[in-house]
Amino acid sequence: MSRAVNIGTAKTPPHFPLETWRSRLALTGILLGMTALSLWAVKLQLLDNDFLQSKGDARYSRLLEIPAPRGKIYDRNGVVLASNIPARAIWVIPEDVRMTAAQETKLASLLGLSVAEIRKKVAKDDKRFVYLKRQVPQDVSDQIKAMKIPGVNSQKEVKRDYPQAEVFAHLTGFTNIEGQGQEGLELVYDKDIQGQVGKRKVIKDRLGNVIEDQGVMQEARPGKDVYLSLDARVQYIVYTALRDAVKYHNAKSASAMVVDTRTGEILALENYPSYDPNTRAGMDIEALRNRAVTDIFEPGSTLKPFTVALALEQGKVTPQTPIDTGNGQLQIGDALISDSHPNGRLTVQEVIQKSSNIGTSKISFMLAPQDMWTMFDSVGFGRQYKIGFPGVAAGLLRPYKNWQKVEQATMSYGHGIAMSLLQLTHAYTVFARDGEMIDLTLIKKETSEPASGTRVFSAKTAQEMRTMMHMATEPGGTAPKAQVIGYTVAGKTGTAYKVEGNGYNKNKYVATFAGLAPVSEPRIVVTVMVDDPTANGHFGGVVAAPVFSQIVSETLRTLSVTPDAPYKTSINHTATEESM
Repeated sequence: MSRAVNIGTAKTPPHFPLETWRSRLALTGILLGMTALSLWAVKLQLLDNDFLQSKGDARYSRLLEIPAPRGKIYDRNGVVLASNIPARAIWVIPEDVRMTAAQETKLASLLGLSVAEIRKKVAKDDKRFVYLKRQVPQDVSDQIKAMKIPGVNSQKEVKRDYPQAEVFAHLTGFTNIEGQGQEGLELVYDKDIQGQVGKRKVIKDRLGNVIEDQGVMQEARPGKDVYLSLDARVQYIVYTALRDAVKYHNAKSASAMVVDTRTGEILALENYPSYDPNTRAGMDIEALRNRAVTDIFEPGSTLKPFTVALALEQGKVTPQTPIDTGNGQLQIGDALISDSHPNGRLTVQEVIQKSSNIGTSKISFMLAPQDMWTMFDSVGFGRQYKIGFPGVAAGLLRPYKNWQKVEQATMSYGHGIAMSLLQLTHAYTVFARDGEMIDLTLIKKETSEPASGTRVFSAKTAQEMRTMMHMATEPGGTAPKAQVIGYTVAGKTGTAYKVEGNGYNKNKYVATFAGLAPVSEPRIVVTVMVDDPTANGHFGGVVAAPVFSQIVSETLRTLSVTPDAPYKTSINHTATEESM
């Protein structure tokens, strides 16, 4: 009997339908999320693009400076006084340095350092970059590179070079290791000479390596060149003359200036001792001063021509007016004014020739103190002379209302009044230019045409003073040693006690000479000051006048100035000592 089997049908899983609101909520959430992401993407890509770009640049983009070549300094004839030469900076990453004792010793020797200094610089500390030495010559850098010391590297830089070294040091000055002017004309014209650095944009990796150059953002602008009025030939003439004088007279220092009377251009401005701006290690701070510009002194008898010129100008005297100087002594209150020896009766021109303190004092008593002060002020005494050089001294000229009679007398012959050699040189142009005082400059003028000046005295007065000062260089005057073979010269000696503290040190002197040449048609004014000569004389006629003679002789020939006198002099004649 068969049995029927009831297979039936398979059971379907139960169906739980999703509520409509849930599906809509889920879909809405997904859409909102996608919308938020889209908006965020838009914000990042469009609205915050600059911000994000700047953040990326801050991490990887860099602006590198393109050095601007510093301008050169030249003399008037194109002789280089300051320029740039290639150099290298030697640096290390301390943690990478590996060298033997022998390498350490050689490296120290090449860099001019001690082994201890090398060890200190490469000590393993937190420094990632340390300079061993900067501005190293290329040949030294090449020797160091050949040693192949791990961790010792070099990079390009420039070094300021001064070919004329000590001869121009007080004028050019120098820069620091970063190429910024620190002294002299390097400081004065720093903004013009240094130029403007350029900028280049690069991409660096995290190790600091340049992986992409994105181009120049700003071109470097080279610094301007500066052409000075100075003549390297004349400057060297003056340097050697001062050097020899300081050594011969065992003096503390000496300064001198040479000025072209046609243009006011300073052809030489020198001090000795000097210094080498190329090697400043252990430099004496005293050596840095441009003493001709920054230091003041009592000029002594070199001021007598100004007092006499004022008296001539006002008609108080003539060159032949007699002045009784008596027995060489003049009592003024409690003060006693003396001449080096009795001269008796002198003419005005002989007062200058023999440098009589008494004669000059008596002439000054013919003048109103206010007129004397005005004249001194008009030639620049007591006022800072703007010549574009740092540290220019103003000098000392007290108000005339405070003058006592003895002070008027002493100022007439250069005591109780103080000035720099620059001021004295400037003032002496009035005698070389027929009564006009010309402005001085350290920068070469574009034209050689004669410059105009400021009238102080009449041409007649200036010419009469030139004659008197010429007599001072002749036999019977105080400065026959100022004579020059082939050229007539005119000038005035000066000897003064050094001012120390609140008074004078009567064992120390300042010897000066100021003059011009040739007398027939003055081309140059030359001034010389020798500080504290202690050997072979101390009077201006013995110490400073021969230096003037040497400078004038060589300078006029260098400038090809036509001789105006016979080729004979009385240089060997004994000078009359000027009064103190």
